[in-house]
Parts: sequence; structure tokens; C-alpha cells
Amino acid sequence: MAKIVSRFAPSPTGYLHIGGARTALFSWLLAKSSGGEFCLRIEDTDRERSTQDATDAIIDSMKWLGLEHDGEIVFQSSRMDRHNEVIDQLIENGHAYYCQCSKEDVDAMREKAMKEGRKPKYDGTCRENGLTEGVVRLKAPQEGATGFTDMVKGPITIENTEMDDMILRRTDGTPTYNLAVVVDDHDMGVNTVLRGDDHVNNTPRQILIYRAMGWDVPQFGHVPMILGPDKKKLSKRHGALSVMEYEKMGYLPEAVTNYLARLGWSHGDQELFTMEEMQALFSTDNLGNSPSVFDLTKFEWVNGQYMQKADPNRIADMLCDFYAREVGAEEAAKVEKETFAAVVPLLQPRAKSVIDMLEQARPFIADAAALPYDEKAVAKFLTEETKAYLEEIAGRIEALDEYTEQTLEDLHRQFLEDKDIKFKVIAQPIRVAIMGKTQSPGLFETMLVLGKEQTLARMKRALTL
Repeated sequence: MAKIVSRFAPSPTGYLHIGGARTALFSWLLAKSSGGEFCLRIEDTDRERSTQDATDAIIDSMKWLGLEHDGEIVFQSSRMDRHNEVIDQLIENGHAYYCQCSKEDVDAMREKAMKEGRKPKYDGTCRENGLTEGVVRLKAPQEGATGFTDMVKGPITIENTEMDDMILRRTDGTPTYNLAVVVDDHDMGVNTVLRGDDHVNNTPRQILIYRAMGWDVPQFGHVPMILGPDKKKLSKRHGALSVMEYEKMGYLPEAVTNYLARLGWSHGDQELFTMEEMQALFSTDNLGNSPSVFDLTKFEWVNGQYMQKADPNRIADMLCDFYAREVGAEEAAKVEKETFAAVVPLLQPRAKSVIDMLEQARPFIADAAALPYDEKAVAKFLTEETKAYLEEIAGRIEALDEYTEQTLEDLHRQFLEDKDIKFKVIAQPIRVAIMGKTQSPGLFETMLVLGKEQTLARMKRALTL
């Protein structure tokens, strides 16, 4: 069997959204799972709506997801001469013709056909007129059927009477989508096309162009769309965001690709896959034929799993970057990476994203004088009795020769014995004193990361509240 050459061909009329990213991932996996090639083509022929900003965002999104392409990126707009060359060949070999019927003429044809119970389509008025100008239409077969075996949906057949002589070139000389796609895929050596099922109706029409040119027809597969939890078209509030919005929200690219892969593809009951595992296991045989539902809660769980496994130094770098985005490079430079690096292992078990971790890390990077306090927590836990305990504990900490997690634990155990009280009596007051709130990682781990000086400064400030 020939090496698989697949492609992803987005239009830069907008950013790459999560549905397109999943299609790109499946196409990438299809090629890589068999040692094939994956091509990227930017279909930028819509001059009015295509933007450089969207083009750059698509390329950045692909890089962020790790979906590297083989060879150079192809820009469809640079290939118009080639598209027109093929259209001229189709005219010469009798598979296409000029048509001068107006839009109003065609609308009238379709309306008449509907009244007569026939398929509403262009009726071939100019098919044999031998015209030399106008739009160019494909001379489609009028009998038989056009079929293909979809890699996802199985056999699909369309009666040729259902299809009309589609336009290949407009009056302004620009090729239409179906013609340009076929020419580009053929010239790029694409032999396997995996795309969204909104293209199912285009496929038989494109097959007719392949056959008219005497070219090999690729294998086609069409994946169902992604729905929101309400089983309707995915909306922004359900996760229909651009890929780089997920980056800005602090999600990890490997979590995004893992979750997207599981939206429509499976391998037993396994939920978590590295890219290497997906490459080794991917097959279109395991692609589902029904729409998938985007579950934000499940996605955040997947991201949380990857947050737990991630290299702490990498997450610390990301925390530094996100903090700089928020407060500016100069202000962010006041917090050393080592501070974030020390915090990361404490927060990894519970953080859903880098942004979530940054929120949890704020008490660690605040100066004692600027630490915000939860007023309700202060009122509940920093009583006169607990403040007296805090003052004595602070004194004992100050006297420590060695400040370690073990010495802190021993100190507090001895304090509890001396006062004949339970740990719960002092745990929350200490936590509120040093973190400003009632939630934190392990108390002694937290105190160790804060350091002796900062821990004492916070305790002493709490005594003044």
C-alpha cells in the first residue's frame, strides 16, 4: 500500500477552533500512525474575509498542539494559475463547458423543477451550445451513480441525477472551492482525506472532477461534529473557542490533544494517551460515527491529570510567563522562578490549569505586608485565645536553629502536648495567619516553602488584625 499522505486545509477567515483542531489531529494521527506525511494548506482564496492575523493564529495553534506539518505550507491563493490551467484542460477534453445563464435563469430552472417534483438544479441549457465565455461548468454524467467507501461512515452512493453541472470557474476568473481543492490535493500527492462531515456532500462532486481529469481518487473519511452538553451545536460557553484561547486559559497542549482525540476515537476504556501512544494506536476503524459531546468538566479533569504529571520546572516557567502577562515583566521579575518552582509540587495535585495554579499561588508570592485576608476567616479563627497560641508558636519558630519540615512538625507536636490541645485548635488559625484564608496545601510544607522569615512576618501581622 502507498504511503499515506494526509492534509489539513483550514480557511483563514477566522481562528482555528476546537472542532477544526480535532480534524487536524485526526488527519495528523492518520498519517503519522503509518509513517506517512501530513501537509498543511491554507485555503486563503476568500480575499475579502481572509486575514493575515487568522493565518498566523492557525499556524501558531498547530505548533502549540504539536501538529507539525511536512514540507512547506501551501497557500491556495498562490495557485490560481494552476487551477485555471486544469479548468482549461477540462474544457478541451470535453468535461467542462461555458455557460451564460444568469442567476435568475438558474433560480427559475430550480423553481420549475421543484413544482414538477424533480431535483432543483441547473438543467444543462448551455451544455452543448459551444460557448466561449461565461462561467465554466463541469459536464457531469447524467446516468449512473457516484460512490465511495467512507473511512468513518462506510459506503456512500449518490445518484448522478442528484448532482448538477457545478460551476468550476466564476465570471471573474476565480476557481470555485471544489475545483481548487481537488487540484491542490492531487498536486500535493494527498491520497487520504479525513475531514468534517459537513463536507460529505462535496465529496461525490469532487470525485467527478478527479475522474474527469483521469486522476486517482483519494480515500475519504468524514468525522461527525462536536456538540455541546445540550446536544446542540457547540457554542462558546460550552468550549467552542479558538485553540489559542485554551493556551491563554492555562491548559496544556497535550491535555487538549488527548481530550480531542477521545471525542470520537477510542481504544478500549483508556482515557489518557501520550502523543506517542496515539500515533501507535490510532486507526479510523475506531472513529465513531455519531457526534461527540464536549464536556468541560471532563476536559478539566484530563488537564488536571497532565498538570499532576508535568515537569515542575516547566510549570514554573509557565507560571512566570502568565504572571508577567498579568502584571508586566518588570513587576513579575520581583518574583523569582525558584519561588514558583517550590510552590508547584504543592499545588500540582489539585490545580485544574496553570491559571488555576497561579490563583492558588498568589498567597505564596505576596509580601507579608500585602497579603490579603479573608475577613470571615479572620473573625472565626483569629480569636484572642488562638492569637495567644500563635504568638507563642511564632516565638518557638523564631528560636529554631534548623528550619525544616521535620523540625516544624516536631515543634507543633510538642506545643500541642504542652497545651494539651488537639491540632485542629491551631491548624486553621495558623493557616489563616500565614495564607490569609482557610485553604492551603499541607501546613508544614506551606511554611517551609514560605520560609522562616516570611512565615514569622505573617504570623506577627495576623496578631495585629
